[in-house]
Amino acid sequence: MKKYYSKIIFFGLMILFGIFMFIYGGYDDSPGAQMLGLIIFVVGVMKLIKNEKKPNA
Repeated sequence: MKKYYSKIIFFGLMILFGIFMFIYGGYDDSPGAQMLGLIIFVVGVMKLIKNEKKPNA
């Protein structure tokens, strides 16, 4: 059960970091940083949803 919660925390932090990178990239006028932030955010959301759909064993 600990591993399950650690994954949720990790993917949650990944989503927050993606949002931060997107906003910072816009502030710094860096399209590359914005794209990386968007990719990190999308991957974090996808993994979190995939993790929720798995049965807890």
